[in-house]
Amino acid sequence: MPSPKDLQQSGLKATMPRIKILEVFEKRRDEHLTADDVYRILVTDGLDIGLATVYRALTQFEQAGLLQKQNFESGKAVFELNRGDHHDHLVCLQCDRVVEFCDPEIEKKQAEIAGKLGFKIQAHDLCIYAECIDAACPHRPAPKRY
Repeated sequence: MPSPKDLQQSGLKATMPRIKILEVFEKRRDEHLTADDVYRILVTDGLDIGLATVYRALTQFEQAGLLQKQNFESGKAVFELNRGDHHDHLVCLQCDRVVEFCDPEIEKKQAEIAGKLGFKIQAHDLCIYAECIDAACPHRPAPKRY
């Protein structure tokens, strides 16, 4: 769990809202959360932390390197804990579910292609957009009924 020391080492004051927001990500280490997701979780937990505070803290956490921000096809920014490891993303176009993966062959091929074109990769993000093939996908939203 995050501690006040973790925040202080990142140059941030350890306020209760910041600690609680960081705890949300610690408890959901493998999830990619929007500011609205974080806010809903805090409200469900009975915490009185405003949406503006959540947005501000997420921006500060990203700038401090505690969180990583991604902008997927949905157009909404999502955040995840910065665990210091490299991984790529597979995003479902039907339900917005995000799956992380790392494949050494893909990483090798990307470096190879960059080298052939006269580049050396310093950083990269690979995001593959696909449709879930599981007809019973539990993440897919129910069809709308009019």
